[in-house]
Amino acid sequence: MATPTPATCQSQFEQGVAIALHLWPALSLAVQNNWGGPDSADKRDWFAGAIVDLFPDLNKVLAPASEKQQQQTTTQKSSGDDHHDEATEEPDQLDIETVLLQVMLDEFEVNVDDDSAFEVAEQILRVRLGCLKGKFDEVDALRRRFEGKGGNKNVVFKKAEDQDNDTDWDTDDDEEADSDEEMGEAPALVPTQPKEKVEPEVDEDGFTKVVGKKRR
Repeated sequence: MATPTPATCQSQFEQGVAIALHLWPALSLAVQNNWGGPDSADKRDWFAGAIVDLFPDLNKVLAPASEKQQQQTTTQKSSGDDHHDEATEEPDQLDIETVLLQVMLDEFEVNVDDDSAFEVAEQILRVRLGCLKGKFDEVDALRRRFEGKGGNKNVVFKKAEDQDNDTDWDTDDDEEADSDEEMGEAPALVPTQPKEKVEPEVDEDGFTKVVGKKRR
């Protein structure tokens, strides 16, 4: 079997992150209920791009030595220009979990207290490690779960410079952006369960609180 190209590895990683966030019940619930405002779906799309940006681009990490030297030279020449700062070191699980929790609080006013952010960070790291080796088993497993919950099988990644741009994550179906609101009582990205089990709590500071079973 041919070794996947760096571009393929990067694309698979981006899709893995996108699907992991679409499968996160706390985030899906926040989007469904517009806790982040009327553009909650777009915020989730930006969120996925922000997580991907925590990692160095695999097009550069996995590039042959000759290409890496060329890329480094190009970067040095353009260092005086206004450009997006790129990550140079791999984040650890705590780094990812911290960003997940902070964005949920800042953008969706949700205080996630069920350790699900830890699990999502763990999933993203497994996806990353696999893609670094050119293996996409974790991405395929997430994709199967996503499709099993009614999600579109083709999640396309698009990077944007900031949160004010159009949706960073699109699907082949033009109406997919509204799927959270149109799916009915059981959203495609949220496990089917009685509504009373997902009623939010509001703490003394006015933040929505998602409470669940603690990890051991």
